[in-house]
Amino acid sequence: MDKTYDPRQIEQDCYQRWMEGDQFKPDMQAEGAYCIMLPPPNVTGRLHMGHAFQDTLMDTLTRWHRMRGEATLWQPGTDHAGIATQMVVERRLESEGVSRHDIGRTKFLEKVWEWKEQSGGFITEQMKRLGASCDWSRERFTMDDGLSEAVREVFVRLYEDGLIYRGKRLVNWDPVLRTAVSDLEVVSEEEKGHLWHMRYPLTNGEGHLVVATTRPETMLGDTAVAVHPEDERYKHLIGETITLPLVGRCIPIISDDYVDPEFGSGCVKITPAHDFNDYAIGQRHDLPMLNVLTETATIREAAECVGEAARDTDPHLPERYRGLDRFEARRQIVADLEAEGLLVQIDDHKLMVPRGDRSGTVIEPLLTDQWFVDLTRDETVTGKPGGKKAITEPAIDAVRSGDIRFVPGNWENTYFQWLENIQDWCISRQLWWGHRIPAWFDSDGNIFVGRDEVEVRAKYEIGADEELTQDEDVLDTWFSSALWPFSTLGWPEHTAELERFYPTSVLVTGFDIIFFWVARMVMMGKYFGKDVPFHEVYVHGLVRDAHGQKMSKSKGNVLDPIDIIDGIDLEALVEKRTTGLMQPKKARLIEKQTREEFPDGIEEHGTDALRFTFAAQATTGRDISFDLERVKGYRNFCNKLWNASRFVLMQCEGEDTGLGDEPVTLGTADRWIIGELQACEATVTKHLENYRFDLAAQALYDFTWSTYCDWYLELSKPAIKHGDEAAKRGTRRTLVRVLEALLRLLHPFIPFITETIWQRVAPLAGTKRADDDTIMTAPFPVADESQRDPEAREAIEWLQGFILGVRRIRAEMDIAPGKPLPVLVSEASDLDRARITELEPLLTTVARIESIEELDGELPESAMALVGKMQVHIPLAGLIDVTAELERLNKAVEGIEKQIEKARGKLSNANFVERAPEAVVNQERERLAGFEAEFEELAAQRERIRRLAD
Repeated sequence: MDKTYDPRQIEQDCYQRWMEGDQFKPDMQAEGAYCIMLPPPNVTGRLHMGHAFQDTLMDTLTRWHRMRGEATLWQPGTDHAGIATQMVVERRLESEGVSRHDIGRTKFLEKVWEWKEQSGGFITEQMKRLGASCDWSRERFTMDDGLSEAVREVFVRLYEDGLIYRGKRLVNWDPVLRTAVSDLEVVSEEEKGHLWHMRYPLTNGEGHLVVATTRPETMLGDTAVAVHPEDERYKHLIGETITLPLVGRCIPIISDDYVDPEFGSGCVKITPAHDFNDYAIGQRHDLPMLNVLTETATIREAAECVGEAARDTDPHLPERYRGLDRFEARRQIVADLEAEGLLVQIDDHKLMVPRGDRSGTVIEPLLTDQWFVDLTRDETVTGKPGGKKAITEPAIDAVRSGDIRFVPGNWENTYFQWLENIQDWCISRQLWWGHRIPAWFDSDGNIFVGRDEVEVRAKYEIGADEELTQDEDVLDTWFSSALWPFSTLGWPEHTAELERFYPTSVLVTGFDIIFFWVARMVMMGKYFGKDVPFHEVYVHGLVRDAHGQKMSKSKGNVLDPIDIIDGIDLEALVEKRTTGLMQPKKARLIEKQTREEFPDGIEEHGTDALRFTFAAQATTGRDISFDLERVKGYRNFCNKLWNASRFVLMQCEGEDTGLGDEPVTLGTADRWIIGELQACEATVTKHLENYRFDLAAQALYDFTWSTYCDWYLELSKPAIKHGDEAAKRGTRRTLVRVLEALLRLLHPFIPFITETIWQRVAPLAGTKRADDDTIMTAPFPVADESQRDPEAREAIEWLQGFILGVRRIRAEMDIAPGKPLPVLVSEASDLDRARITELEPLLTTVARIESIEELDGELPESAMALVGKMQVHIPLAGLIDVTAELERLNKAVEGIEKQIEKARGKLSNANFVERAPEAVVNQERERLAGFEAEFEELAAQRERIRRLAD
């Protein structure tokens, strides 16, 4: 092995060997089955810290189960990402001075596929850098032929079952992209705005009502004013009408419990076509719906009257607003209200503004024709079970019955809350890129649904001479993602993989898509797969920066996992963080922060250090505050493992490691480390079974760093140097066997370094028998309780107490670490004497002890440590420079006396004690107590040294 651990030298070659050996494919001959579905990242995506964290956890589980001998499949793939991908290609066209409309749908889709083949899937290559052991031979894409067939099949079956319908409903509308968007694609943030208070005159001329709004332009579509039914101020007006200012339309005053009489004037303008809450009120009161905005959020020429209640409604809109952008119309309407004396006041107002995460524009609630999955009806019009009975309730029951378990369990409440208050799912998008809806229209607007046009014509007996036009819309990306657990396994075909791996084992995901993805997979899995899609859902937290802030490009605190792995210089890091900002004015501040936080850029840490950091911080359900210092620490951990392995190899390669029949003697330290390994194996397995990656990582860290490297390697040296052949053989065998098992324990977490070392160590331990053997398929260690040795453990714990006591005295007395020390013991029991006899070679070697004798007579001036009840004394005469030590201790005492005086002064100051926060005062008291304890210790030590001088 190379003298220095260099992750760059081992990682890429190691991964290539795994790929060439088809090591990531499931062994279909193995017993059992374990399957994880990779949440498909966008094909446009780049690996971010959230991906890296999630992928690390999934790969850890995958490698662990593979090593347990199960047929293990980590199913990879990417999502076609309708909006994101279309925007990428549209921008490329715009840079060439062309729009998608210029080249048409067919040519545009050719361009998208061309881009996908050239640039899509970049994130897949980045995942490989992380060591992801997905079965890449099975990689899927949500627009590939098989998944497209599954999407069409699901749509057609749901339609035939009466669970998909087309209707005009209120949706989130992006006026720039001109499409409906899901809630997940809407980012609501607090912004400064205004609240306009307006007078709405009563039609009878006997006064007015005052209403307030943050969107005055929507008043053009008002169809009522609502008050609370018990509000005494307005009870007498319920049923009257007001005359809508600027428009002249008469609209009713209605009563509804939704209105808060304590808020504002207690009167609320109702615009059912442009507000979700108003839409619900409109449905309850059968109000007309007037759509006053176009798809680009300009004022229409005339209102679109929607619904039976709007049949006789005047669609007229004032000419001066027609064609104006919504915000220009807002300014004009406010000015006109003020001119007519109808504007009461304008308040500064902070409000949550919804913006499209891709376009950045303000989202409009808009009435449009869309396709929906029914999730709320008990029955369809034909008497079949409706969406509530057929889809929603089975999804609720799947978790309530325990068929699906959330980890941590509190997330099931989020799941239930959404499903129990669910609305029908809008599944159509006004895009070109995506699964085109398999529905056709004839010239009269009749709808025909089928898997393709040939089937439609045959099913509905439509002749070739009658023209059919396929729906222009595509399906919501989440629609195809909802089918992911079974469509990727070959459904609707009955494949061997579907039979073996469905239901899958666990879904690893963030809490933010419990609604949008998790619940919908359960819905579709139960309906089409006839079973839950997974048995457990492990919900992890967000990866935040070291200060607990959410990572975002706009904040300039994003870290690229590959930069942590490979390193990046400061200038390149600054350029990466300040390029492509939505708000370029922030670039200077982001540059300043970056230069302060990373003055030397980011050093190379390697993949294994990053992975172990993620695992060590994966506390159930909590967000991660990611600190590069932790990665640096785990880089040191990997280096420690590397150097320890080099030591073992130097002792054991070319030597007898006990593979034959020759006699073997195991010393106390050998028996102890074998027993401690069993404890570690049991602990790691228990924590992995409970998804406590953090506790498993801590157990591995402690055993590797402290138990094996710091203690056992030192305790092995006397036997190797001075033991007889059987003892040497036993210690070498223990060194390599424990290290080999430890590498297998560590492998799911840090795969590259463990594979590399294992290839050298495993032959010495007798566990590698062929050149193509890999640690990936070596068995995961299972604790053997029969190898626990309580006597050896007690003996080594006694030994450690003895050695640590001697080391503490060395440190306190500033005695050189290599200087051999005479030791006297007193109050020793028979067991203590037996252990001294048995373990003296280890004590004298590891603790650098010259001699160990039992005290006989008067105790000379000594420093003392306790090992149980036995006292360990180190006579100090001749060991230290008394004058120099006294001088050092006097300075230390003077320094601590000043600290005590300062702290006592603060606490005797009544102003400080009474006015400072309680926590600050308590902290000062704790500091004083610490200083006083340190003073006592230093004073006692000084007194001992003075006695030596006398």
